Amino acid sequence: MHANPLTSCTAFAGTERIASGNPREVALKSKVVVDAGDTRVLLIFDDATAETVEMDFRGTAQDVLEGLSGEEPPERRPPGRPKLGVVGREVTLLPRHWEWLNAQPGGASVALRKLVEQARRANDTKDRVRRSQDAAFRFMSAIAGNEPGFEEATRSLFAGDRERFEAHTCPWPNDVRDYVSTLAADAFVSP
Repeated sequence: MHANPLTSCTAFAGTERIASGNPREVALKSKVVVDAGDTRVLLIFDDATAETVEMDFRGTAQDVLEGLSGEEPPERRPPGRPKLGVVGREVTLLPRHWEWLNAQPGGASVALRKLVEQARRANDTKDRVRRSQDAAFRFMSAIAGNEPGFEEATRSLFAGDRERFEAHTCPWPNDVRDYVSTLAADAFVSP
């Protein structure tokens, strides 16, 4: 299951985009395709990560929608300050790291939070590029692995070469090419 709630997804029947939007709309449109006996492989992708989304199309449309809202039981909350969003977890460090952290103003927790925020700001662009590359590659691998130029498109994606990437994905089916371009949009941002 997803770490973050699914807010937007896209469904493909083979290489044709059949639905895009909120999960309920996509589920209903996909159910129509399934019920029509379409034999193409149906894949649904989380628009943020391109991870495949599992949906159960058995039963009625109402059954499908109810299956979407089936939430897992809540996890037992670990120690921390849940109302503030603080969750206690275990961190393993060397003794010299703990000594340095404990000597910082505010103690280890404050120092770790400051370090994490500093690293997040410093690496924001690199992280966006990596997430975009990962999502585009995940989608490409799932649906375009047999398309001409797949390997070269993959190399271009990870090299940050938009022009070569677009040249190698140009012959792909329109819906596949357009969706992978959307997913890869941040992959070509310069750090």
